[in-house]
Amino acid sequence: MRGVPLHTITRLSVDDFDRSVKTLADLLVDVVAGGASLGFLLPFDQDAAAAWWRARRPAVAEGRLVVWAAHGPDGVAGTISLAMADKPNGRHRAEVVKLMVHRDARGRGLARALLATAEQAAAQAGATLLLLDTVTGSPADHLYGSAGWTRFGVVPDYATSPTGVLEDCSFFYKRLT
Repeated sequence: MRGVPLHTITRLSVDDFDRSVKTLADLLVDVVAGGASLGFLLPFDQDAAAAWWRARRPAVAEGRLVVWAAHGPDGVAGTISLAMADKPNGRHRAEVVKLMVHRDARGRGLARALLATAEQAAAQAGATLLLLDTVTGSPADHLYGSAGWTRFGVVPDYATSPTGVLEDCSFFYKRLT
């Protein structure tokens, strides 16, 4: 690890989100091109990525989805989102979704800083349980395990890589109390 990243992590207001769609889309294209299994298949371009982000806008505006961006010298280098449960019996939990770090910004602790930001915000919002999933054996899988998350299962062939290969996924939770 090369030390603490020189990035500023900010929660995006709906206006900030609107202004950030292009740079968030650029980031999404980069991580998918790098092999991250985020629900997209190659070929995947900037227009498709921007459309996906724009479709998240209503959830951001309603507060059901909280998005942070890590800004650095070269623009947006990472993002993480927190999906708040909207069912009355699930308001104590949230899901960490779409943790992404640009390939050029990896290995500097940015993913860990983004994860800690989402965890702290979830606790401040009253969530006591967080959930997430990731490809088994991936760098993210190792990150979550080392950050105190508990794996509660692996589902074989759960997701498809950007190149169409089926991959196992690990499911994690973390108690915030």
